[in-house]
Amino acid sequence: MPRARPAKQVATLAVPAAIISALGYGAYRTRLLALLQQYLSRSDRTSRVFALLLLIVNWKSLPFAWTFRVWYTMVTHILLRKPPSYPPSSLFSPVVTSSHVSLFETDYNLHKSNSTYFADLDVSRSHLVSHITARGIKLLNRNAMTRLVMDPTSPNKPAKGRFGVFLGAVQCTFHREIGPFQRYEMWSRVLAWDRKWLYMVTHFVEKGASKAGKKIVLETQGAEKGQGKDVAKVYGTAVSKYVFKMGRLTVHPAVLLDASGLLPARDGGWVIGEEGVVEQDDLGEVSNQEVGKWSWIQTEQKRREGMKYAAHFAALEGLSKFFDGDTDAVLGNFAVG
Repeated sequence: MPRARPAKQVATLAVPAAIISALGYGAYRTRLLALLQQYLSRSDRTSRVFALLLLIVNWKSLPFAWTFRVWYTMVTHILLRKPPSYPPSSLFSPVVTSSHVSLFETDYNLHKSNSTYFADLDVSRSHLVSHITARGIKLLNRNAMTRLVMDPTSPNKPAKGRFGVFLGAVQCTFHREIGPFQRYEMWSRVLAWDRKWLYMVTHFVEKGASKAGKKIVLETQGAEKGQGKDVAKVYGTAVSKYVFKMGRLTVHPAVLLDASGLLPARDGGWVIGEEGVVEQDDLGEVSNQEVGKWSWIQTEQKRREGMKYAAHFAALEGLSKFFDGDTDAVLGNFAVG
């Protein structure tokens, strides 16, 4: 996903875009049917109808379609919809994005190409973050008044600069193939966070997996007999990480989550410790907590469970040290790539 624009910047661009679109629609509204009739009245009508239908069913792969899909999520969740008010217990719950495989997305095996998963991930992550943190994003865009992030060089002054979201890395594991025109769902949720990164996990699953009572399994061959249609296939699993910036200053993920009402109250706050997260000794005795009550301990336990996987993902950054730039060791240099 590209940088997620701040609400003010989105509004600045969205309003002119809406005006231009309205003017364009008004200019061509009266001629639309005439142009369509003219297009279909040629002698090669059959091929023209086929070409038009091909474009319609493959709209997802057309130029600027990805841009529309990503901007639609941000404009819808941040500007057009009222920010949701979820309790802290829902922080690790998923959002579901539905999609399908267009013909132009398939590879030579007539399966969804591996490279196209990443474009879908951009959209699914945008839905997740724009939806659950819309309230916090709006507050951070008014940081001069809300003072959620202070300038480290001048602790009494709020940090300046535009708020933005940047993708740091993404990794995807492919479990099963997805055929052309097949529909599927992307389940994205918060996995964990540290002092810099917010980690998210996305599962590509069979369409209809969101139905209540449907069991999700990785391999249907290993499913018990009698489950039948109650089993949903997992096609792929991806892990991504976002960093939040206020100008050049990194914003702790807990600041955004807390501003969105997704973190339970905790003495001392969430931005503590050497790594900017809760220390191990601070967990206390879980058995002493009130049964059935969601507290900061449950949230921290879920975060640490996710960090067991996110830590391995983060360790991959060290692979950049393996590049030595030794041109003498290069076996070939090819132009078409």
